[in-house]
Amino acid sequence: MKLSALLVTLSSIAAFAQDAAAQPEQPGALASFLPLILLFVVMWLFFIRPKQKEMKQMDEMRKQLKKGDKVMTAAGIIGTIASMEENIITLRTGTSTIEFEKAAILRVINNDTSAKVEEKK
Repeated sequence: MKLSALLVTLSSIAAFAQDAAAQPEQPGALASFLPLILLFVVMWLFFIRPKQKEMKQMDEMRKQLKKGDKVMTAAGIIGTIASMEENIITLRTGTSTIEFEKAAILRVINNDTSAKVEEKK
């Protein structure tokens, strides 16, 4: 009885050793996270970095605003800056004036730029 138990144990150990040798090695921790790291790098290059660059340009444009500039708001309202406070800009649109936050200014419309666009058409 003891001999048969010993043979069963030895055969199971041999079978386990063969199974362990047949399985490929598991990749390391770095290799398993490499696709996630590459995904983050690609997202940063194509999404995050350009958006940060655009935000810096918008902030710089808003700092350079001055009275008399013709601007367009995020709502599509075009007007001329009548007065400026720290964060509030008053736009003159025809006969009315409207107050906006400085962050609502989307772009500055220069007469030179609009003339060039009309010439290209």
